[in-house]
Amino acid sequence: MFLTHLDCTWCGLRHDASRLQNLCLACHKPLFAVYDLAAAGRVLTREMLTNREKSLWRYREVLPLPANVEPVTFGEGWTPLLPAVRFGNRLGLSRLWIKDEAQNPTQSFKARGMTVAVSMAKHFGACKLAVPSAGNAGGALAAYAARAGLEAHIFMPRDTPRANIVECRELGAHVTLINGLITDCGTEIARRKIAEGWFDMSTLKEPYRVEGKKTLGYELAEQLGWQLPDVILYPTGGGTGLIGMWKAFDEMEALGWIGEKRPRMFSVQAAGCAPIARAFDAGETTATEFPDAHTCASGLRVPKAVGDFLMLRILRESGGGALTVEDNEMIRSTREVGSSEGLFVAPEGAACFAALKALFAAGRIAAEECVVIFNTGAGIKYIECYETA
Repeated sequence: MFLTHLDCTWCGLRHDASRLQNLCLACHKPLFAVYDLAAAGRVLTREMLTNREKSLWRYREVLPLPANVEPVTFGEGWTPLLPAVRFGNRLGLSRLWIKDEAQNPTQSFKARGMTVAVSMAKHFGACKLAVPSAGNAGGALAAYAARAGLEAHIFMPRDTPRANIVECRELGAHVTLINGLITDCGTEIARRKIAEGWFDMSTLKEPYRVEGKKTLGYELAEQLGWQLPDVILYPTGGGTGLIGMWKAFDEMEALGWIGEKRPRMFSVQAAGCAPIARAFDAGETTATEFPDAHTCASGLRVPKAVGDFLMLRILRESGGGALTVEDNEMIRSTREVGSSEGLFVAPEGAACFAALKALFAAGRIAAEECVVIFNTGAGIKYIECYETA
């Protein structure tokens, strides 16, 4: 449609968008899809969205799949933005919202990235897709690959929540359990992918999962009447959603849909795995690998992220920051959110509610500000976290 090329986010090298691509061929950093937004804006207006399908594919003109190609989809996206009135009232916040990504197919935000990435991989002729996963990305790839008629090869840490492992296997994926972390799973894929004929679908190691995730930003703006919130709290492992939203904000400004105002973006990480928070506090532009990573929030157990420099740049440009939360605080917050709002949120989402309390107590968020928390998955997938708590 309006996709023109891919740009390296580090060195700026231009790449061909008409074939499968992973990282930049020169510096091995993530690639971004670039669109002719002036042309797209002449075709698509905000007003036209009113009558479109309630899925992320409503923003088709700013997604990379050609117009004559059917997406691999389950109707993902357009998740509800729910007022968190009781939780907000307890803190003294009058405009607190939850973007509930657990209502996506496969019960997490990972569906957004995989619908676009799998659609593009199939379009370009890939037959075998591989991903390292701490849980939800694996389940999403398994589902979308099955729907596309492609093979899925998923590498997971052996202690990944059982629900995720069962989900992947029952959806027909080839599952390999690794004694280690998600980074070790990624290393194994890198070692074998050429010989096995796999296309690597790792977070930010191909350019289209972030395109699916950026629709979080488009939806948020549309659901709030084209006014962005003052603050966003986002649980951060690989950080694709945080990065994608920031990309969406810039695109929407270029389209004339929003102004230049941006939310203060806060990355929330587990105390046991906080490479971005540690690098942010140290004033660094990249993050070193976090040693001995551990947390019950498996989606936050990412000791080294390829998009670290992008996340750190966004946090600073937005005037936001990075916080850490202990596992026991996540579990406590899960119950507090559940009893006040009726949502069984994932530990990653619960971490954001704990972080919100700390920010508000420190005076970094004002009572009248509009605040959005992202719940990235369903708590039921983490049942082991609660059995003995």
